Amino acid sequence: MAKTQDFTAIMKDMMGAFPVDTKAVEDAFKTQAALNEKLTTAALSAAEKSSEISSKWTKDTLTKLSDVSKVKDEPADYAKALSDFASASAETAAENMAAFAEIAKKLQTETVELLMAAGKDMTEEASAAVQKAAKDATAAAKKAAAK
Repeated sequence: MAKTQDFTAIMKDMMGAFPVDTKAVEDAFKTQAALNEKLTTAALSAAEKSSEISSKWTKDTLTKLSDVSKVKDEPADYAKALSDFASASAETAAENMAAFAEIAKKLQTETVELLMAAGKDMTEEASAAVQKAAKDATAAAKKAAAK
């Protein structure tokens, strides 16, 4: 009668020949988590600065608007107050839009720098992991060939 072959030992040898480097996976996870933390910090900082600009802009507008609503002696003073308000609002809008643009530009620069650095780190980690896997596979193949 034919004896069936025990595949347990074969599978064990095969899986041992291609070990999974859990440290590489753990390092990749840590690198990704660190990148996410840096990106989140940059985004939250930009949001905070934008919020401060918006709040200040609103307060300034309300202050200027209260001047417009005050009682005037002459009808022409109402037109002048409204004209002054419109002129000041346009000037403030230009300043604030420039400030928003600076925040966006800084965030974009930070994001690109973080992604470039992360890409370099990940490339180096992947290269090291591939070299280690190739070395381990070669050693396992030599060991298997020697048997």
